[in-house]
Order: sequence, then C-alpha cells, then structure tokens
Amino acid sequence: MIRQHLAAEKHFEWRAREITRLEGFSDAVFAFAVTLLVVSLEVPRSFHELMEVVHGFVAFGVCFAMLALVWFYHVRFFRRYGLQDRWATFLNCALLFFILFYIYPLKFLVVAMFGGGEPIRGDDFRIVFIVYGSGYAAVFLTFGLMYWHAWRKRDELALSEVERLRTRRTLINHFAMTAVGFGSALLALLLPRRFLGWAGYFYFVIPIYFTIIGFTLGRHERRVIQGTATPAGS
Repeated sequence: MIRQHLAAEKHFEWRAREITRLEGFSDAVFAFAVTLLVVSLEVPRSFHELMEVVHGFVAFGVCFAMLALVWFYHVRFFRRYGLQDRWATFLNCALLFFILFYIYPLKFLVVAMFGGGEPIRGDDFRIVFIVYGSGYAAVFLTFGLMYWHAWRKRDELALSEVERLRTRRTLINHFAMTAVGFGSALLALLLPRRFLGWAGYFYFVIPIYFTIIGFTLGRHERRVIQGTATPAGS
C-alpha cells in the first residue's frame, strides 16, 4: 500500500494495479523505437569517428527526450484509467504504429537542424514538414481519442471532480497539439518556398498555448482542489 501511494499521481487515483501484457508490449515497441534513434552501433576507431558520434548524440538527445515524453503520456494514461477494452487496445496499437512512423521524420529533421546528413533543398523541406507534421498530429490525435474514450467512461471509472477536470484538460491539450501538427503541415503545403520556415516556426505556439491554458483551466482546477481539500486532522 505504501509503495502504491508513493507511485500514485497527486489528486488523481491510479486505477491500474499491475503492468499488463498490453503495456509490456507497448514498452517493447518504445524500446525498439529508441534503437532506431541510436547514432551508431559500431565503436569509433578514430578520433574523427569519435567526434562524429559525439556530435550525433546531441540530436539523439533531443529525439530521445521527445520520445520519452510520449512514453510518459502513454504510461500516465494507463496508470490513471487502467482501461483494457477493445477500443483502448485498438487505439493503443494505432498509437504505437504512428510512433514508429513518426520516429523517422523526427530523427531526420532534428539531425538536419544540427547540421548533419545531406543538404535539404527547399521543395524537400516542404515534404519533410508535411510528413513530420502529419506524424506529430497522428500521435496526439490518437492520444486525444484515448482520453475521449476515458471521458466517456468517467461515470463507470468513478472519476472525482478534480479527475474529471484533469481528464478534460488533457483531452483538450492533445487535440490542441493535433491542430498544431496539422497546421504546420498545412502551412508547408500552401506557403511559397521562401516562407517555408514558418511551417517550423509554427511549433512555437506550443509554449504560448500552455501558458494560456495554465492560467485558465489550471487556475480553475486549483480552485476546485482547494474547495474540496479535507480539513487538517479529519
């Protein structure tokens, strides 16, 4: 009981108890995705090769951080709700498929940002942004549908008022990230070549969005938590 309490999320009961086969399978897919990010499987045999590997690990670190964030979102969903029905299983498999698709344009784009790989022409950048934005949107759209499924089962899961607010907030966040990905892909499709960079700059709306959502929905959630707090000593 103590270990479960320490692992639980504050103000949100984790309804999953043990790691299921579905989660174990998902972790194996995430581990395989990490191997696709590895800079090189060979040990460098010269100083020049060592420097190339070190330089490549900067891009690897960025990709790994983004993949770890997606993994965290995945873990938190199944720990929160413990859903194992057909729809949750289908959406989880779709999510894993999109992650394996997304990992390639992610690595390609990040490596290009750090000056690695072959030079990319303007028209090629258009395709890269479209593919990356579509993969980004597909991942978060699937997350949004998973949270929509949990929201539909809020009474069956006996979610508290705070848990309902947090579920709805996360649902909105994932659909907002879906819109960002599709928006970037649409800009890459429609903008002329000299303005293609705006398809990449469009992702800077993400911190602006989370700042606004933190002041609105986050403030409302904090008021509800304070209103439902149990008096000390009870």
